[in-house]
Amino acid sequence: MINLVWLFFIVIGMSVAGATGKISTVTSAIFDGAHQAVTLTIGLVGILAFWMGILRIAQEAGLITIFSRFLRPLIRFLFPSVPPDHPAAGAIVMNLSANFLGMGNAATPIGLEAMRQLQKLNPDPTTASPAMCTLLALNTSGLMLLPTTAIGLRAQMGSLHPSAIVLPTLVATAIGTGVAILADRIFRHRSSSKP
Repeated sequence: MINLVWLFFIVIGMSVAGATGKISTVTSAIFDGAHQAVTLTIGLVGILAFWMGILRIAQEAGLITIFSRFLRPLIRFLFPSVPPDHPAAGAIVMNLSANFLGMGNAATPIGLEAMRQLQKLNPDPTTASPAMCTLLALNTSGLMLLPTTAIGLRAQMGSLHPSAIVLPTLVATAIGTGVAILADRIFRHRSSSKP
């Protein structure tokens, strides 16, 4: 259905451009937009590859395990049903780390792996477990210390101060994460107190 909507917009746009004699302007804009999209995508791939490599090095060097031990009290509080040595705990730490470093696209496959590991612990595979809901809430709010993707995009687009968004992003995502954790706890308490 959405393809038909886009086709409608394209046909209308080309018809209006043809009727007004602006078809060369539209064609030029199409090619300029395609060029900018490719340039932007290649830049994002570079940023993504860099941070995925850093995460892989951290994992291979055992830093994720050390970070996991450091975060164990927080993980135990947020995910009480996940055993500390289960692969789900490591996947959750990696996912939260990727989000913390602002690697939204890199965090997605790690988040999916964390959900797969949490599904293995789920007693009812047809319903999301409380741990799965908590992970979803944390991913949605996405506490971010360093918004690397946004900084990279701003730098590519010629921003004079691409890192000026660090503090506002940290404050906004910290508030969002706090609200997500609070809402998760409230809904978890409500569902556990129902008869």
